[in-house]
Amino acid sequence: MLKKTGYWLLILMMGCSLSAFAQKKPRVFALDAERLATAKRRVASSDAALMPAYKKLLKEADKGLKFGPVSVMEKAMTPPSGDKHDYMSLAPYFWPDPSKPDGIPYMRKDGQTNPEVKEFKDKEYLPRLCDIVYQLSLAWYLSGNSAYAEHASKLLRVWFLDEATRMNPNLNYGQMVKGVNDGRGAGLIDTRHFVKLIDGIGLLATSSQWKAADQAGMQRWFADFLTWMQTSKNGRDEMRAPNNHGAWYDAQRLSMALFIDSTSLAKEIVENAGKRLDVQQDEQGLFPKEMERTISFHYNVFAMDAFFEIAKMAGHTGIDFWNYKTPSGKSLAKGFAALRPYLEEEKKWEGQQIKPYPNEESFGLLMEGDRFGCKSCKASVKRMAGDKSESLLINLLYP
Repeated sequence: MLKKTGYWLLILMMGCSLSAFAQKKPRVFALDAERLATAKRRVASSDAALMPAYKKLLKEADKGLKFGPVSVMEKAMTPPSGDKHDYMSLAPYFWPDPSKPDGIPYMRKDGQTNPEVKEFKDKEYLPRLCDIVYQLSLAWYLSGNSAYAEHASKLLRVWFLDEATRMNPNLNYGQMVKGVNDGRGAGLIDTRHFVKLIDGIGLLATSSQWKAADQAGMQRWFADFLTWMQTSKNGRDEMRAPNNHGAWYDAQRLSMALFIDSTSLAKEIVENAGKRLDVQQDEQGLFPKEMERTISFHYNVFAMDAFFEIAKMAGHTGIDFWNYKTPSGKSLAKGFAALRPYLEEEKKWEGQQIKPYPNEESFGLLMEGDRFGCKSCKASVKRMAGDKSESLLINLLYP
């Protein structure tokens, strides 16, 4: 586990990654570097099969050039710490209690998002920032247009590195419930987007716009955040979460451990994820804690997404999580087999789903279906996407 005292170990670990940085090669973990290289070559040769997706990516990246920079300092409210550098958000499924004059304490309505959430700018900005940095970095890598790398770098510096605007590396006040707490472990689900962000940084390492000092600064930030995750009350609470929150906690930790070159910790996290899978999955391959939810199909897919992200990254530790089978026989193959008929819309989900399920949430799982012998999965993505199928970003990630 990372320690709070000093940075000597971090500096030692950073040697390898800064060396890779100097070589100007993309250093990604959830993304597949070989597939990206293939996409880059095909785009460079104007491969007609990838052009619609490539043009759509550039269109979105051009929009991203107009975003921000944004920071945690923009929120109107001040966290209980008195420091606006601390991230702050509201629990989405908690609403004012109509039986109370002031509505406090808030009451839970699972699956129903309280519009007050949008008043907390940190929660609005962070996922957008991560998505846009990811898009800009991909656009830079595939096109060579330095404007994309320049803006992505600026967004990262303002949110994470510049002293006047940086976010403190903690989530002490994430997903607060009014009248109950100032923040909770569940708030860590807000930062699941860091997995994408870290891969975006890996792509930026191929640009002269991203400096060695930026790389070192981000490694220090994530080392500090990882320490907070593993030592704080909120972080330890989330570590014990028996549902998708626990899986996403490990996915985030794994991405960060790989980013700062803590290989031994990364292996421990993958092993821990295997233990989670053993407990969280049932004999049919579904997730009972997610079946309890009012949007149970969404949450079963969401939990599998987290385990798939872990599997993508686990290869960097030398562990084959895709084919791992737990002591009680649980596995990603079993989970995929259970969900596949619903993902491909062959069967109608019989569990609770109180609002429509956007089928694009299935695409990421289906694109990995050939690992489990699914011959129809990629064709199903194309069918379900309809007219938008050729312009899907996923085409560039699975060329």
